[in-house]
Amino acid sequence: MNTQLKKGTLDLCVLSLLAKGDRYGYELTEELSGKMKIATGTLYLVLKRLKDEDYVTTYLQESENGPARKYYHLTDEGRNCFGQMKTEWQELAGIMSEILG
Repeated sequence: MNTQLKKGTLDLCVLSLLAKGDRYGYELTEELSGKMKIATGTLYLVLKRLKDEDYVTTYLQESENGPARKYYHLTDEGRNCFGQMKTEWQELAGIMSEILG
């Protein structure tokens, strides 16, 4: 898949997964990499940006299999952003379907 196409949709993908529930970074990477090729480092840059924009917050939770894990939680602002991005994506997908036939 074209890197530029992926880059433009990665925030939406992460927000979508977090809208379904809190997840830790490796879990997000596993879920996304099952659908598209993504480097772990890339995902953490996206998560950092989303946190800097107050779309997500983090908290630590003890793990049975090692050190505590950092979980990501969608804020109300992040949920609003996700809704808006999803709507814009659906509009764009409709336009592209028309153009591409």
